[in-house]
Amino acid sequence: MKRISLFTICFVIFIACWVFLRFVVGGVISVPIPGSVISMYMGLVLIAILVHVSVEDSRFKEFIRPIHETLVDENRRVRRIILAVLIPLLLLGYTYTNIAQKANPPGDPRDAHPSPPLELTYKDEVIGSMQDVENPHRHYEKDDPEKFKSHVENGRRVYYQNCFYCHGDHLDGKGHFADALNPLPANFQDPGIIPNFQESFFFWRISKGGPGLPASGTPWNSAMPIWEDHLTKEEIWDVILFLSDYTGYPYRTFGEGH
Repeated sequence: MKRISLFTICFVIFIACWVFLRFVVGGVISVPIPGSVISMYMGLVLIAILVHVSVEDSRFKEFIRPIHETLVDENRRVRRIILAVLIPLLLLGYTYTNIAQKANPPGDPRDAHPSPPLELTYKDEVIGSMQDVENPHRHYEKDDPEKFKSHVENGRRVYYQNCFYCHGDHLDGKGHFADALNPLPANFQDPGIIPNFQESFFFWRISKGGPGLPASGTPWNSAMPIWEDHLTKEEIWDVILFLSDYTGYPYRTFGEGH
């Protein structure tokens, strides 16, 4: 039985890592990983492979043996011809897909700000009427400032553990993954965002994510995860407190702003 070459094993590992980053990780976190991030990790994988094969001279010779045979062995002439044709074609295809002018897709008939449901829910639990529900921790701002501060800090923790990848370190919608998303993540520094909506609206949008948006006005392209599957009610309310505290913008109180 012919032994699999070290070069083949390394090549398979490299491709498997790319498939894992491109399709598996992106599916798990429900957010597409930008090509620049994948390229960075694949560069690290390539360096690790080269370090591994160059530790010993015998291992390195075994690694480059198929390459040397392909280049100089007379019996590998067909392989050389195939590679001489295939490699330029692959490079040509890659270059074309990156520089070719793409037709603008038809506009999505989405509402800029979708209408929320009448009732606010968390998973299957009805919290109350969308216009009447208030942040249960908001009253601490006056009644117990220290406790309010602790909720804000908890919201800060939750945000920087889960949300900043898309919405950014400074809540400006310029996170690491932002450029790969369409539509772009919300910019909470925009004075037209937080002051125009109630805290209950933000609870709905955070808890339900992109998949929870209403059917009217579809298709929705939002990559927002369904955060009620990962965060508690308290964590979502605390994040909402943090967004306002960090930006300095107060949320809209129902009945105002007409």
